[in-house]
Amino acid sequence: MTHVKICGLTTPDTLNAALDHGAAFVGAVVFPKSPRHIDPLHAATLFERARGRVKIVAVTVDADDALLTEIALILKPDLIQLHGSETPERAVEARRLTGAGIIKALPVSTPADLQSADTWGDVADHLMFDARPPEGSDLPGGVGARFDWTMMQGRTYRHPWFLAGGLNPQNAAQAAAISGAPMLDVSSGVESAPGVKDSARIAAFLDAVRRS
Repeated sequence: MTHVKICGLTTPDTLNAALDHGAAFVGAVVFPKSPRHIDPLHAATLFERARGRVKIVAVTVDADDALLTEIALILKPDLIQLHGSETPERAVEARRLTGAGIIKALPVSTPADLQSADTWGDVADHLMFDARPPEGSDLPGGVGARFDWTMMQGRTYRHPWFLAGGLNPQNAAQAAAISGAPMLDVSSGVESAPGVKDSARIAAFLDAVRRS
């Protein structure tokens, strides 16, 4: 069974779509540059009905100690997603500060990019292989870019890993089949505009994965 994370949720109706159609993870992006940004207090209120039903993920980008502490105290996520240039040492600090598990996103465009995964085996609960964003992008993810999924074939890691980047309801099943990914992460692929999640697209994505 392929598990799915719906990332960048900001409204009750789209959260309901994720919960009702079988998402295993829901993500709140705490990063002001993102069109999906939501502050920890708003996220805590929104995600309260998801608590205990699915894993709540706080997505951060090179967050400082103060922000990580705020997220931990207010949102109380199950997992912190590190989607910047964080080092393994920083991940250890993030776990200590928040008490949450760690997802580390790694940007991928060529097979050489996969080599860095080896340094995260003892540190991250899950790795996320995400398409490297276009040159000059202000965002480390959520831009609809994708990489060659065949690069992931036959690769195994200590913990279940996510495939991300360019996924949508039309290609989700194919992506899982080609890559062998045990988990998929989607954000822009279930939006009607940047940062605007679409409940019907969320449902279609989750239904496509469930049927595959």
